Amino acid sequence: MGWGEGSGTKAPATRAFAHPDHVGCSAVSGEAMEIRIRHLTKVFEKGKRALNDVTLDIGSGMFGLLGPNGAGKTTLMRILATLMEPTSGEVWFNGLHLKKNRREIRAMTGYLPQEFHAFPNLRAWEFLDYVASLSGLKDPRKRKEAVDEMLEKVGLYEARDRFCNRLSGGMKRRLGIAQALIGNPKVIIVDEPTTGLDPEERIRFRNLLSEIARGDVIIILSTHIVGDISSTCGDMALLHRGEVVFKGSPEELIQMARGHAWRLEVSDDELEAIKLKYPVIVTIPSAGGWEVEIVAEELDSYAAEPVEPNLEHAYVYFMEYRLRESVVDFREGGIEEVAV
Repeated sequence: MGWGEGSGTKAPATRAFAHPDHVGCSAVSGEAMEIRIRHLTKVFEKGKRALNDVTLDIGSGMFGLLGPNGAGKTTLMRILATLMEPTSGEVWFNGLHLKKNRREIRAMTGYLPQEFHAFPNLRAWEFLDYVASLSGLKDPRKRKEAVDEMLEKVGLYEARDRFCNRLSGGMKRRLGIAQALIGNPKVIIVDEPTTGLDPEERIRFRNLLSEIARGDVIIILSTHIVGDISSTCGDMALLHRGEVVFKGSPEELIQMARGHAWRLEVSDDELEAIKLKYPVIVTIPSAGGWEVEIVAEELDSYAAEPVEPNLEHAYVYFMEYRLRESVVDFREGGIEEVAV
């Protein structure tokens, strides 16, 4: 399966945390990874609270972050990548404290920001070689092998001699993915990684992450593309207004929506009424008007058939109905519904 060039987005910073003094962290080699976040809060100027008392345990494998724009996902990821300091709270990476062991944590972490920028006057392989050097790959021969292998994995080997500012938007995104993965980091943090990738590229990238996640690695994936999480993540959290409102598996979130997802055949006039009354997930033209899928706590007298919900149905159902009635408290361990 090829990667294709994709339409791309704005050209995007190097592995921003990399530093010439950083070396691999042997203290965690071969260990199962765990990130423990306790009561993490971030307040910006003028009192804007981006994170509010976030408590999470993240283990090895793929971990998904979902939430609307402004929910605090990027702030959380930037704190975990040591690019931003929290206002309060504690974070440990396998016992290493985020504040006290910043250098060691940076050495074991790969990060792809939402806005990634490569050095425009370097060729693709030169940029990746530079990042690999900062990541602790000092042996030139081994570094070249790692660079070539990673360029091959992300479908950029044929474009390895092209200057970064000559890459298409999708190719720049893939170069950003490559720089986050080079050096075999133990923690990989990716913010909207499939933005600018076409569907075929997105599937290949998800498969690449799934392959990496089989080892003792944590991959934190933040995305607005729900399918990226449902296809790859065994554990996830949903953020809303800086707070964790759900923590569990995608299947647990989907379970909440079972019995609340429906398919209807409606006319043009009925469609407008449906849109005003229920969250519409899918709209498809049909011979009689429109075939729509909705989520609803209770369905009025429409002729409808139940459908098996997917994660998109479940996310919308939770945000529209369950979030209004309750929050999910994980701070003392386990899931407990607490009335608001």
